[in-house]
Amino acid sequence: MRVSRRSDVAPFLAMDVLSDANRLAREGRSILHMELGEPGTPVPAAVRAAAEEALNRGRIGYTEALGIPDLRARIARLYADRYGVDVPAGRVAVTAGSSGAFNLAFLAMFDVGDRVGLPTPGYPAYRNILTALGLEVVEIPTTADARWQASAAAIEKAHAERPLAGIVVASPNNPSGTMMTREGLKALVGACRDMKITLVMDEIYHGLVYAGDEVTALEFSDDVVVVNSFSKYFCMTGWRVGWMVLPERLVRPVERIAQNLFISPSELSQRAALGAFEASEELEAVKAGYEASRRLLLRRMPEIGLDRFLPVDGAFYFYADVSRHTNDSLDFCRRMLHEAGVAATPGLDFDTGRGSSYVRFSFAGRTDEIAEACERIGAWLK
Repeated sequence: MRVSRRSDVAPFLAMDVLSDANRLAREGRSILHMELGEPGTPVPAAVRAAAEEALNRGRIGYTEALGIPDLRARIARLYADRYGVDVPAGRVAVTAGSSGAFNLAFLAMFDVGDRVGLPTPGYPAYRNILTALGLEVVEIPTTADARWQASAAAIEKAHAERPLAGIVVASPNNPSGTMMTREGLKALVGACRDMKITLVMDEIYHGLVYAGDEVTALEFSDDVVVVNSFSKYFCMTGWRVGWMVLPERLVRPVERIAQNLFISPSELSQRAALGAFEASEELEAVKAGYEASRRLLLRRMPEIGLDRFLPVDGAFYFYADVSRHTNDSLDFCRRMLHEAGVAATPGLDFDTGRGSSYVRFSFAGRTDEIAEACERIGAWLK
């Protein structure tokens, strides 16, 4: 049986770590999880109630390819309420998680062989999806001094060397949790416009911001693609429902591709997602738990010998420089899992060039478990 060249993508190391951690847990080991960016709390009660109501109606079927009108309208209202930005519901596309959104966006905007810039360190699935679709990935290294964020100047430099068709940028960033400033994001949007580079903005960690301004790229232009999800702030990872805000000219192309690839997002997940907007009190309590874990790690990580990281503006990740302990983050994480019972993700997932010196620690789980993980790591590193 032939295996396509496009399937030759790198593994998602965070998922490999999870598999190993779960195997050890089945063998009776006590494992603390800091590898996945998955909320450790139950789905909000209002989400469960909305799903139950939909199930009790007795029929779950296909919906419009771009999502049910009520949900598209409610997502559009989110932009008015949170950012003061007017987004017509007709420009909102509901997707099978943000992963479905990236697939649809890349297919609608780029042709095989197009060059797409990725600031690194960054989310590995961008690189792997682009590669599987036959696109050329152009890694644009960022620095700790620049808070691991892309600048307009860096994009201009990469474009001058050889033209880019697009760029994918996240704020807050995964794995570092750092955010772009309002001025930096405005400059980036303007630079992409001037160079005719398509900007795809990953905003899936919006709602989970602890320091700085939460700014959407839509504040500066309608000619960008913004991707978001119900997975992170709304605690709905397993429901696989996300969304995009599209420029008007991309709505119909995305709809045609969605009709053929997915038919529609899950109706049950969409009905449940409507309930998420009624769960603000519960969701803010979850966020307060993340803030407590963040404060704990800001204090404890330097004490246990992991003091090289940037303050976390948003999301729920610490991206720690472990070069004083190892030059092989993959081996470091394997040993930390097997010897200390703490699962974390090697930096090689996020930066193929420099990631051997970094590890991403997720604090999406319970604060008491994060505290116990610190104790185990500290004892292990002594």
